[in-house]
Amino acid sequence: MRPPGVPPAGARLAQLDELELVVERLVAGGEGMGRFEGIPIFVPLSAPGDRLRVRLIERKPGYGRAEILAILAPGPGRREPPCPHFAECGGCDLQHLEDTVQLRHKGLAALETLRRLSGVALPPPSEVLAGAAWAYRLRAQVHTRALGSGVQVGYHARGSRRLVPVERCPVLVPELERAVTTLARRLEPPAPPRIDLAAGDDGAIAAAPASGGIEGRELHRRVAGFDYAFDARCFFQGHAGLIEALVERVVGPWEGETAYDLYGGVGLFALPLARRYRRVTLVEGDRIAVRFARKNARLAHAGGVEVVGRAVESWVGGHLPDGAERVVADPPRDGLSPVVRRLLVARAPARLTYVSCHPAALARDLKELAGVFEVESLVLADLFPQTGHVEIVLQLTRRA
Repeated sequence: MRPPGVPPAGARLAQLDELELVVERLVAGGEGMGRFEGIPIFVPLSAPGDRLRVRLIERKPGYGRAEILAILAPGPGRREPPCPHFAECGGCDLQHLEDTVQLRHKGLAALETLRRLSGVALPPPSEVLAGAAWAYRLRAQVHTRALGSGVQVGYHARGSRRLVPVERCPVLVPELERAVTTLARRLEPPAPPRIDLAAGDDGAIAAAPASGGIEGRELHRRVAGFDYAFDARCFFQGHAGLIEALVERVVGPWEGETAYDLYGGVGLFALPLARRYRRVTLVEGDRIAVRFARKNARLAHAGGVEVVGRAVESWVGGHLPDGAERVVADPPRDGLSPVVRRLLVARAPARLTYVSCHPAALARDLKELAGVFEVESLVLADLFPQTGHVEIVLQLTRRA
């Protein structure tokens, strides 16, 4: 009980500009969380165990946000960020934590969010996949700004649209890092405001739009025995060393007659699924990805793969059968739309594999799916080292 005459914690928080706190844990997305008299305070660039002096920058009913003024005592696993741009650049969240420490804490944060928001009991992860923490990334989205007769190239600052010019980016594979850091020397005004870059095998680089001498070319990458064609305009998984392991965990050992790959992209999962199922239907709404998916199926001689160029939302109601053997869903970051969730519940496939990098969106979907499905297994994959994100692969089976 609060003593007489002592205002509530929220009122006291409103009167403060600065305070001291100890960071208890990371939350999904990579911020640290401490408490002021029970009120959560979220602090970017903090580490579990840090004792900090912070300045409040946002006050909301039930929580606050703050920035670090001083690290009074560092938590275990804190380090000097290796990248000189980390303090400003919004591309990474966790370079101030040792690689194994950040993976442990962001995995715990993702699972806590998934359990809390879904209300579903989860098994412990059967695996936590990790690979290279540096020089791993196959994709980059850079922004530009004219400066006199030249062009600056970089990333948005953390929490804003301000451009941070970069001289290096150590999370990118070396050939992509070289492309990013030399674009500024090649570009002339007017430059595209945004340039998407991607790396294929053998050091090949593509840009969308073609910029600074980097063409909008077709790329190839070999994964799990298949040659995938794609370009910088369409989605392809970004961790050079973990794509094959991710495919193996998603596809799994199961076999049957028919499988459906929703949001199937260029066919990353559909082609290996076709080794285990006689017929695979890939559904994808992006026309560029559809073109590459058809080409990839043709090159793989995967005659059992049908590629449907339609939005999943418009296709699933009239074509996904009741009680399908297998459905794989790797939706965009925002997760399944309400219509897809409802239809997956109504059609109740025997096995649903859900791939997500957004625990809150996954939790929202799982909360509805749990009426029909139970969680058989869960795998975490660190596809995004140095960031607060982690990939989650759920294997769901229809309840008896």
